[in-house]
This record gives sequence, C-alpha cells and structure tokens, in this order.
Amino acid sequence: MTAHVAPLHAIRFPGESDEYREARNELLHAEIELRRHAEAVAAQRRGLPLGGELPTDYVFDEATGGQVRLSELFAGGQDTLVLYNFMFIGDGLESACPSCTSIIDAVDGEAPHIVQRVGLAAVAKVPIEQFRAHAQSRGWRNIRLLSSAGSTYNRDYEGERPDGSQNPIATVFVRRDGRIRHFYSTELFFAPTEPGLHPRHVDFVWPLWNVLDLTPEGRGTDWSPQLEY
Repeated sequence: MTAHVAPLHAIRFPGESDEYREARNELLHAEIELRRHAEAVAAQRRGLPLGGELPTDYVFDEATGGQVRLSELFAGGQDTLVLYNFMFIGDGLESACPSCTSIIDAVDGEAPHIVQRVGLAAVAKVPIEQFRAHAQSRGWRNIRLLSSAGSTYNRDYEGERPDGSQNPIATVFVRRDGRIRHFYSTELFFAPTEPGLHPRHVDFVWPLWNVLDLTPEGRGTDWSPQLEY
C-alpha cells in the first residue's frame, strides 16, 4: 500500500477523486524535486570554467546585408552570445530542417526579450539568400540570421559532421578581458540516449515538447514537427 503523501496546498479541482488527489500530491513532490535538480544543474553550468579562446574571428553574412564578425555580435556592452546552428538537410543542404524550424518559430517571438540580456542569432551553413527566403516563408521578424557558408565556424564548433551534414547545436560564447571564449555547447546531443527518448539537448528553446509533456500521450516516439500540415 502506498504511503500517504502530505498535501502541499488546499486547492482542489471540480469532480476530482481522492485517488486522483493522492496521485497528484505524489507527482507534485516529484515536480518540486525536478525543479530543485534543474536549478542545481543550471548552477553547475553557470560555474563552468571558461573554455578555449576563439581560434579566429569568424565572418558571417547577414540577412540584412553585409558581413559581421563574431566579435561584433557582442552588442550594447553585452558579454554573452548564444548562437544556434540551424540545419539545412539533404545532400545539397537544399531543405530546411523541420525541427530547427519549429525551434526558431518559437524563439523568433522571444528574441526581443532575450536580446535585452544576451546576444542571439541563428547560424546556417547555406548561402544567406536561402536562409533569408526560408525565414520570410515562416514570417520570422526578430531573430538575427547569419550564414557561415564562408567560414569554418560550423565545423570548428561541432555544427557540421565530416560528411558536410549539419548538427543542431547551440553554443554560448563569453567575452572576458577583451577576449572571446567558448563557454558552453549542447553536448547532450552527442551523449548516449536511452531507447525512445529524444536527446533533449535544446529543449530549453523548444516549447513544443514541454507542452506535449503535460498531456497523457506525451511526446510519443513516432511524431515530429513538419514544415507543413
């Protein structure tokens, strides 16, 4: 027999049974522990020592025209920069990745808030005209778009495999004492994954799955976002 779990509040919803409330109380304790652990992991991440110095000041093409160096992406006195490697797929990188598109669909709306604190941009290996055309088809208005087609950025920071295919990696750089250093990349993508689980390395910018996690069906194992429905 399951031990009684102490309630943490007095709220009850219409028609719920004692069985439901007991199970929900148990889940609430687990959610609190998850919240506590998530913050502990975030604190451990914040405590990382600085990584390696930028090997070169990469040059990107901008969707708005012209070129920009990575060092110039630290705008407005900010000392932190988040870059997301947006994948194009296919032998010739001719198609935009549906999953990356789902991510930036969401991030585009949040970008005006995010850039109050840190620099933010999406980087794709394809020519900037191709990336810009896809952005226009999605109605993106806020996210800064960059092409790394003329640099080794993707390859150097694990956004590209030896065969030229792309990886969906988010990377954080910091500027300290005038030097740019690598701080964090979403290496969970490269770690072993339990059967049936997503890598979850970029869930922090992908609300789709967090919404589905609230439902009885969950994420499922046979569905993924598409460019069109």
